Amino acid sequence: MKVSYFPGCTLKNKAKDLDVYARKCAEALGITLEEIEEWQCCGGVFTTSRDEIATKLSSVRALKAAKEKEQPLVTVCSACHNVIKQTNHAMRDAEFADKVNRYMNEEESYDGSTAVYHYLEMLRDLVGFDTLKEKVVNPQKGKKIAAYYGCLLLRPGNVMQMDDPENPRIMEDFIRAIGAEPVYYAYRNECCGGYIAMESRESAKKKSNRVTENAVGCGAEAIVTACPLCRYNLEKSGSSVPVIYFTELLAEALGVKEDSHE
Repeated sequence: MKVSYFPGCTLKNKAKDLDVYARKCAEALGITLEEIEEWQCCGGVFTTSRDEIATKLSSVRALKAAKEKEQPLVTVCSACHNVIKQTNHAMRDAEFADKVNRYMNEEESYDGSTAVYHYLEMLRDLVGFDTLKEKVVNPQKGKKIAAYYGCLLLRPGNVMQMDDPENPRIMEDFIRAIGAEPVYYAYRNECCGGYIAMESRESAKKKSNRVTENAVGCGAEAIVTACPLCRYNLEKSGSSVPVIYFTELLAEALGVKEDSHE
């Protein structure tokens, strides 16, 4: 199976492990991630201003590139996925799409028809967790892992449609599929404070500590995330347990993990 792949900026520098292990694991699962040519930053944040067009164009170009290949578009960074998925949803509005397509001034317009998957959704919906379980060569038995969703994977729920934004299970199901034990805790889908760090480091630290302390208090030996910013904040705030990317955990289970690239 071939899919179009949007890595995003952070995965090319500060979050290389998230990208490298995503590629290795996909290959082990029989999926080819075809990186989109000449991709640009997703835009960093999705703004709801109806007349704000320019920052969304790079996401539209990526979506359009996947459509031209007749492939779904897969992302792995939580922030990139959120921006691209929201942009794709916005492009289904005729008025908004008309503004974007006239701005881009290309022969073929884009209408929001590309299927967008987060890597976790690819594992669940395209590979299947039962199939993933069969591919595991190094079951993560005995490991108690806390899934940290953060804000961006799940919200806004009516657009992202990955899982129940209040009671998600996709990451816990992933953890079970690779043989580990998921740890449930209250703050698994709460904000780490990343977006207030510049305004108030103290407030951001409190939010991050609330997450890690809650996870550890419920028995977690490690925390997994798909968001580079979340990982940075949780680690910087002094997490007492390792905070790792879910792709690294997957690579261990599939037997393709190598030395860290970060």
